Amino acid sequence: MTRILVVDNHGQFTHLERRALRDAGVDTEIVDNDTPPGDLDADGLVLSGGPDMDRIGRCGEYLDLDVPILGICLGMQIMATELDGSVGSGEYGGYADVDVRIVDEGDPLIGSLAPETRVWASHADEVTALPTGFTHTATSDVCEIEAMSAPDRDLYGVQWHPEVAHTAEGDEVFANFIARCE
Repeated sequence: MTRILVVDNHGQFTHLERRALRDAGVDTEIVDNDTPPGDLDADGLVLSGGPDMDRIGRCGEYLDLDVPILGICLGMQIMATELDGSVGSGEYGGYADVDVRIVDEGDPLIGSLAPETRVWASHADEVTALPTGFTHTATSDVCEIEAMSAPDRDLYGVQWHPEVAHTAEGDEVFANFIARCE
């Protein structure tokens, strides 16, 4: 059975990320973000959302593991910051229902959602420059970089929360990520 760990970055929806994976038939649990990388026995990782970059533990080290990684909200921002991209304050803070346009229909994580999907997202902070080797995969009127990916490294990020009921095709995002981990 595929095993995907959810790394807890102290976000309010972390338990829902675990539940979405469990409901999809994956062996999953939540682990603390200070867990040594060598102790993470998994086929994939989800870097959860969270309140701020000051409490990301060892997440930067996890990016060197040889497993697919999905960064959700803060998790995506961690990827950008640790891998030479950049993050800044969004013009539209707080949570909102957002229409996202898929700009890379071939992307293994979100390409199947094309041409657009409706999501629940927070834009208090957002990725403002892609890390080297990443592709811009989704955009909206609220945020230029709603999603990014580096499929050759199996690193994927979404600004939105696929685990909440307000996101229309969140289950499909998780199913696509699980397929990368199998």
